[in-house]
Amino acid sequence: MSIFRNAAVISAMTLLSRVTGLIRDILIARVFGVSGDTDAYYVAFRLPNLLRRLFAEGAFQQAFVPMLADVKSNRSAEETKSFIDKVASLLGFIVLCVSILGVIAAPILVFVIASGLAEEPATFDTATRLTRYMFPYIFFMSLVALSSSVLNTWKHFAIPAAVPILLNLSLITATLFVAPLFDQPIYALAVGVMAGGFLQLAVQIPQLAKLHLLPRFVNPFKAMKDPSVRRVLKLMVPALFAVGVAQISILINTNIASFLAEGSVTWLAYADRLMEFPTALLGVALGTVLLPSLSAAFAK
Repeated sequence: MSIFRNAAVISAMTLLSRVTGLIRDILIARVFGVSGDTDAYYVAFRLPNLLRRLFAEGAFQQAFVPMLADVKSNRSAEETKSFIDKVASLLGFIVLCVSILGVIAAPILVFVIASGLAEEPATFDTATRLTRYMFPYIFFMSLVALSSSVLNTWKHFAIPAAVPILLNLSLITATLFVAPLFDQPIYALAVGVMAGGFLQLAVQIPQLAKLHLLPRFVNPFKAMKDPSVRRVLKLMVPALFAVGVAQISILINTNIASFLAEGSVTWLAYADRLMEFPTALLGVALGTVLLPSLSAAFAK
């Protein structure tokens, strides 16, 4: 019964997240309308969001949670904490490097994702700047994914399930109160995204500290020598292919939309949001609960 109870908690939190996300999008549409600026925002947010789904919530969690459950079941508490430290340090180092590269290569990335925006220099420039401002979001979200994986493995599901709500609240606040402070209001959404990423990580830290699982930094190059850490990296490879198929489809759709009338990328983003609204209420909840439980059972 605990599985169904935990799934119910996650479903409730996910429903609240989806509802606040819907309110967020309604307010963004109300305040910013459909324009080149909103196209630029959704193109810019697509990039770190894509990496988040590939490396953080997707492939990483699918590879890390089974290994963490195995280490937790078969090794001492000290070895388990050391494994978490090594994975967190390596993950943090990699995504920090990716974030720096993403900021530097923002114009190239925008052109690859939405080539059609090059025909509108002002929109392309806005998308490039927003990409540079928001790309470090992947750093926060990768560590959020790691923290959530640890807490889920220790059967603490409520906080990880609730943290996406903070991003929605941050963007709602940015839309209503921060946007009027900017000469080009769309940049307020970048503030909301980064604040949301920071808050999602910050609220999980006290629970990790309470469980004595708050990661400490170790040399990431030494961490790679650990066989368990290398196995996580190996397990991520097939998971990347599995998760990447849907994301590649979204990128292709975005690129096509960028060649259409102004606002097409925005309409596509709204349609995608409505399509995804019901999908996480049951499937994601059960998957989140079952993955650590089945992994621990297999390890035993």
